[in-house]
Amino acid sequence: MGRRPRLNPVAAAARNRVEDALADVLLPAGAPSGAAPAEGEAAPLVLVACSGGPDSLALAAAAVYFAKAGRCRVGAVVVDHGLQEDSAAVARHAADQLAGLGLSPVEVRTVEVAATGMGPEAAARTARYAALDAAARGSGAAAVLLGHTLDDQAEQVLLGLARGSGTRSLAGMPARRGPYRRPFLDLRRADTEEICSFYGLDPWHDPSNTDPAFARSRVRTQVLPYLEEQLGPGIAQALYRSARILGQDADYLEQLSSEAYAGLRTEAGGDILLPEEGLRGLPASLRQRVLALAAVEVGGFQPSFERLLAAETLLERRGSAGPVQLGGRVGVYRQVRGKSVLPGGPSYGNLVFRNNRPGTEPPSRSTQE
Repeated sequence: MGRRPRLNPVAAAARNRVEDALADVLLPAGAPSGAAPAEGEAAPLVLVACSGGPDSLALAAAAVYFAKAGRCRVGAVVVDHGLQEDSAAVARHAADQLAGLGLSPVEVRTVEVAATGMGPEAAARTARYAALDAAARGSGAAAVLLGHTLDDQAEQVLLGLARGSGTRSLAGMPARRGPYRRPFLDLRRADTEEICSFYGLDPWHDPSNTDPAFARSRVRTQVLPYLEEQLGPGIAQALYRSARILGQDADYLEQLSSEAYAGLRTEAGGDILLPEEGLRGLPASLRQRVLALAAVEVGGFQPSFERLLAAETLLERRGSAGPVQLGGRVGVYRQVRGKSVLPGGPSYGNLVFRNNRPGTEPPSRSTQE
């Protein structure tokens, strides 16, 4: 009787990463094949988002082990963005390989990428996640696995630095958000290629990944190699470590900000009021997050750093009382003496956040104390 082939160490590490990422989903080890968490109930379904590239194919190969062990069911969603002539054939080839690995169900979803309103990468990402969200809802999946690697994380951090982003952006992609899990964030892209070779898979290499028209591609093919050449090896790992540290910091600051916001906010007729004295007593890092939370709650989007600084100038009580426009039709102004917002009397001493929907009149920018 021949000896079983030894599992590739990188493939074994990939399995361990998947198991850790799905710790709250997988049935206990040793459960009989096809076992269910309760009588008459199917084992939890995990979906792998697969492009046909080495990262997602390697992820699928690692994940399907747990289906064969009876600890979950593993299916896949292949998103065809339709951006290249052979995209349908690439998607079908990926689906065939996934089915050959033992994933089931395997679904190909064709999406339409918006041509205007945002950059091509952002538009493709929006369409892709909409398709993945719909697939997860429709199948009742407990989790969706994404194949982003340490190299992807390093690129994300560098792009955030180039944009002048804050802590949350520099923390890169989270290992977990909602149903989405990224088990491979501490594996290298070369590791996923090795895993594909071990399993005899034929990954697709997206030509856009080396197209200098895209900022991420320039970071991948030019910026990171240049930094490695000039500063020595280990740049990608250092950026990944920075992202992990900043992610922990961002989580803590967001927790403190949410607690401060809950203690300060008052609602009045759809407006959000924040007391000026309470805001002044916060450190700048918390104060700006609290201001952003108010803007988002009344229907805006995350304000830029510059807009938040402009809102903070209202606390200085010099010149105009606003409004300062924060984007998404949301403005903030300082409530002047003698003007009432809350029923029953004046509410002087607050910043008021208002969604200037059609038919509502914002306060005059020339309003003075």
